[in-house]
Amino acid sequence: MEVADRWHLLRNLSQAVEKTCQQHRSCLRKYAEQAPSPTPSMPLLEALPPTLIVQRVQQRHELINRMLDGGYPLSEVARRVGLDRKTARRYRDTELDVLIASARDRRNVPLDRYKPFLQAQFASGVTSAKELYDQICAQGFQGGYSTLSRYVLSLRNGVAVAAPAQIPSPRSITAWIMRPRESLSTSEVTRLDEVRIACPDITEACNLARAFTDLVRHRRGTMLGLWIREAEQSTIGPIRSFGSFLRQDFDAVTAGLTLPYSSGVVEGHVCRVKLLKRSMYGRATFALLRARILARP
Repeated sequence: MEVADRWHLLRNLSQAVEKTCQQHRSCLRKYAEQAPSPTPSMPLLEALPPTLIVQRVQQRHELINRMLDGGYPLSEVARRVGLDRKTARRYRDTELDVLIASARDRRNVPLDRYKPFLQAQFASGVTSAKELYDQICAQGFQGGYSTLSRYVLSLRNGVAVAAPAQIPSPRSITAWIMRPRESLSTSEVTRLDEVRIACPDITEACNLARAFTDLVRHRRGTMLGLWIREAEQSTIGPIRSFGSFLRQDFDAVTAGLTLPYSSGVVEGHVCRVKLLKRSMYGRATFALLRARILARP
């Protein structure tokens, strides 16, 4: 009897959840930007200007999709653009808004995380760049004084650029969903609730993921069929694909969610054999591989 490995089942589920969160980052960003700011009112701030990385994402998205529409195969498009095939596929399959949101989140601007604090202090009457610099340095800021000075000048002129809305990463959201709720801190519970409010699809993925992890942790394999039917009826592509994957190996997965046994030990031995084989760089014979396997049980 084949018994599916529970760790790999949860790993595959977490990947489906993370992919869902990645696809809906635009929902989270829109919600974060529309949420009322806790800081005092400030002069109107200009919209976030396009950065070089955002412009590059836009150009690549347009170029890749134009070449694909022109009949070029994906592998040829990836070669001409100078990207990995998987990256080119992501540009093909992902909406531009999602790609741009992900690109903006990769911006590493040390001052961004301190801008709400600086705006609040400036509104309360603290307008000295030196004083503001000392305050954020005490909070961990490691940038230069000139960076802060330029931002304070933009505050005085009323043309400061707002810090981008802070949203949790797909990996963080996935970790909150996959972990037992009782193990989350109060702040993590609050942030996950905000994510669920912002995006109904992530809420649905969260409910299905937690239902499946409950089956795994409490060995309720008899309810697997019901869960698969709910997953296959979902509008979320990654979750629906995961449900179809489970149906293809239904007996092994049911056994994995029912019995105390697992195929994890077997898979560990398979990985060990692969490691031994690769360490010989394809130059050894089967006899040597057999000897090395038997020499280390």
